[in-house]
Amino acid sequence: MSLLGKAGHAPATRESGFAAHRAGVDRLLASYRAIPEHANVRLAKKTSNLFRARAKNTAPGLDVSGLTTVIAVDPVAKTADVAGMTTYEELVAATLPYGLAPLVVPQLETITLGGAVTGLGIESTSFRSGLPHESVLEMDVLTGAGAIITATPDNENADLFRGFPNSYGTLGYTVRLKIELEQVQPYVALRHVRFRDLRELETTLATIVTDRSFEGERVDYLDGVVFSAEESYLTLGRRTDEPGPTSDYTGMDIYYRSIQHDGSAPKRDRLTIHDYLWRWDTDWFWCSRAFGAQDPRIRRFWPKRYRRSSFYWKLVALDHKYHIGDKLEARKGNPPRERVVQDIEVPVERTADFVEWFLREIPIEPIWLCPLRLRETDDENRPGERTWPLYPLEPNRTYVNVGFWSAVPTVPGQQEGAANRAIERTVTDFDGHKSLYSDSFYDKDEFAALYGGNTYTELKKRYDPDQRLLDLYSKAVQRK
Repeated sequence: MSLLGKAGHAPATRESGFAAHRAGVDRLLASYRAIPEHANVRLAKKTSNLFRARAKNTAPGLDVSGLTTVIAVDPVAKTADVAGMTTYEELVAATLPYGLAPLVVPQLETITLGGAVTGLGIESTSFRSGLPHESVLEMDVLTGAGAIITATPDNENADLFRGFPNSYGTLGYTVRLKIELEQVQPYVALRHVRFRDLRELETTLATIVTDRSFEGERVDYLDGVVFSAEESYLTLGRRTDEPGPTSDYTGMDIYYRSIQHDGSAPKRDRLTIHDYLWRWDTDWFWCSRAFGAQDPRIRRFWPKRYRRSSFYWKLVALDHKYHIGDKLEARKGNPPRERVVQDIEVPVERTADFVEWFLREIPIEPIWLCPLRLRETDDENRPGERTWPLYPLEPNRTYVNVGFWSAVPTVPGQQEGAANRAIERTVTDFDGHKSLYSDSFYDKDEFAALYGGNTYTELKKRYDPDQRLLDLYSKAVQRK
C-alpha cells in the first residue's frame, strides 16, 4: 500500500525545483531591499504557531511566498532540500511516497521546517533522533545584513549553524535546508501502557530510552500523557509492514481519549504512518475541546477540513484580538484568565517531581510527556554529540519535555503572569529549560544566562551588525 494513507505528492524534478526556489529567493531579496533602513526586518507572514503577543509592524515584511515548497528529495542519499517556509505537512507528503520521513516530525501540520529549526521542535522520535535541527546537514540563511550565507557544521559559518537553533529569527531566516531522512514502514503498532504512580512511569520511561524496547518489543516512537497523578500513560510505537485494520481519529473518535484504559494490560492500536505522524493535529492534542469540537453533537457537524490545528489557531487569534474569553468570564463575575501555553524540558530524574508540583499548583490537565536526548552520531566529521549554545542541553543525558496548553484563573493583586513565572522558577530549580514560543517573564540577566549569553551577543555582532532584526530578549520577553 502507499505510505501516504491519504493523497500526497512528490516534489518537482530537481532542476525545476531549484529553478523555482531561485525565483523565490529573488523575491525575498527584493522585499528585503524595500524595507526602510530604520525599520526592523520581519516576515510578511499571516499565520504562525507562536503564542507570544507582539507589537504591530507598519513596515513591509519579507516576501517568503516563494519559499514554501519541497525543492528536491534524494531517495538514495535519504536527504531532502526544503525551502525554509515549507510546512511539515507538505514535506511529509513529498517524502512518504519514497518510504521516507524526516527524523523528527513536529506534531502539527503547519509548523514550518525553518520554524522548527530556529524555534525548536520535538516529537516521539526525539528520544533517539534529538531535535529537528540535529538532522540538518546545511542551511542557507538570510542574515540581518541582507546576505544569504550557507552554514554547515564545519564551514566558516559553523558558529551560526550551532547558534541558530532557538534564535527565533533574530539571527536570520532560513531560505533552504538540506536535511536527513529515515526509512519508515506503512504502519505503526501502538501500545498504551498505564501507570498509577508517576515515579514508576519515570523509571520505565528512562529504561525504554536506554533499551529502545519494552517487554521484548522494539520501541521506535515514545511519548506519554498524564491525566492525573493516578492515571498516566506511555505510548510505545513500533514500525511494521504487517497488513491489518487501522484506526481513524480524524472523524468522531478522538485520539487522546483512545489512550485511556483500566490498566489490566497494555491497550493495542494501529495507525498508518501518515495518520500516526498527524495523530495530534486533528484535535490539537486535546485543545479542540475549548471550542466544543469534542462534543459529539457539535463534532458531527464540524466540517472535517476545519478539524486541524491551523483552524483552531485562528480561533485563538480571534480570542486574543477581541478578548472573547475574558468577556465571557466577566459576565460570570470571574476575573480574566492567565494563558499558560508552554513546553519545558527537565532531566528525566526530575520528571515526577515536576509533574507532581505542576498538578498540585497549576490546574491544567492533561499534560504531554516526550523524552529527548541530544543525537549521537558516529560520523567521522561529526564525532560525539553537538551542543547548541542557545538551548544548552547536556550530551548523554535524557530529558523529558512536558507540554501544557490552557489557561488558569488569575488572583486579584497577583503579579502579571504569576503562574508562568512560578513555572519558570521551578523549571530552573529543576535544572531544566523552557521553550520561547509563548509568554516569558525572565529578567535580562537570567535570560542571558539561560539562552546563550555572550555567545549570542557575538553572533548578533557578526551576522546582524546593524541590528536590523530584533534581539532574542526583545522578541521573547518584551513582545516586540
